[in-house]
Amino acid sequence: MRKVNKKLVILMAMLLMASVLAVGCSSNKTTTEQPAPAASDTIKVGVYEPLTGTNAAGGQMTLEGIKLANQLYPEVLGKKVELVVVDNKSEKQEAANAVARLVSQDKVNVIIGSYGSSVSMAGGPVAKDAKVPVIGCSPTNPAVTLGNEYYFRVCFIDPFQGTVMSNYASQTLNAKTAVIIQDVQQDYSVGLCNYFEKAFRATNGDTSILAKLNYNTGDKDFSAQLTEAKSKNPDVIFAPGNFLEGGLLTAKAREMGITCPILGGDTWEAQEFLDQVKAYKDIYFSTHFTAEQPVTALSTTFLNEYKKAYPDKEVNAFAALGFDAYKLALDAMTRANSAEPQKIRDALATTSKFEGATGIITLDENRDATKTAIIKKVVDGKFVFEGKVDPM
Repeated sequence: MRKVNKKLVILMAMLLMASVLAVGCSSNKTTTEQPAPAASDTIKVGVYEPLTGTNAAGGQMTLEGIKLANQLYPEVLGKKVELVVVDNKSEKQEAANAVARLVSQDKVNVIIGSYGSSVSMAGGPVAKDAKVPVIGCSPTNPAVTLGNEYYFRVCFIDPFQGTVMSNYASQTLNAKTAVIIQDVQQDYSVGLCNYFEKAFRATNGDTSILAKLNYNTGDKDFSAQLTEAKSKNPDVIFAPGNFLEGGLLTAKAREMGITCPILGGDTWEAQEFLDQVKAYKDIYFSTHFTAEQPVTALSTTFLNEYKKAYPDKEVNAFAALGFDAYKLALDAMTRANSAEPQKIRDALATTSKFEGATGIITLDENRDATKTAIIKKVVDGKFVFEGKVDPM
């Protein structure tokens, strides 16, 4: 009897141990296989900007503004806002890939970007297919938002910018003739030149454009184009393009003895451009923001906080636009009382009189911002406020 009891006790003990081990293994297995808790307390804002490549300076300035806004306003709807940043490398295919990653892998609620109209036009269709809204900071070509109900922007567009610079040339600089020099590989440059040309011809006649000359992104020698431009003796040269090529071209023009005013677009507001032309004068460009004249309470907040965060850098329009794009994203979520992409999109579409750092922003039926343009010039090695032009 004792032997039987002893065997029974041993058997029961073994069964008990096996049961404990089984429960333990089952518990461990369940814990391992469970997905991480859903990030219901986090809202993801995707950012695709050119942080490398030809447009890197513009993308980096924009990202500084976005990060600053995120630091100052880290929550919305009671949840933390997480930035998911992807480098589009200043290339169209990389831009499309960046947006694809943000919507499919990172599952962002809304996207901000990009500096550069060409890369924005490449990323837009991907966001549209995924039904995730995008807020452009500085892509000014009208085609960025055209036909894409998921793409919005906080900047003015090139028909307005081109007209502003044409009117400035004609009315303030008293120009009657012009030579246009464009980067044929950049949608931004080609589009802006076309709008300038149309407005300038309307004011000064069909023969007022003396020549329209071309170059390619990455070119470093502009002697041929400038030799022809000089032979035409224009009252102004309009040459909007990337800050790198724009700086080289403008400096070379002055070295060749071309003294007429040289005009560009908003991409010229970069230290890389200024470094090449700071010894010269009569250089003008349109932009979105000026530190000399804050236009809203948020302008002052942005200026003060940017100087604290980046004490060794000049306040610039692209950082201000990045700041505004982030703030508008949060504003749309607040108005929608939701972080669902479709509801954010619908709220963005009704944006009216939004107070941004760059001014009061109303989005029209094409999802483009109606706002004031700023004109700056190069004086004593600095960008200086010249004037402003309100939308018509």
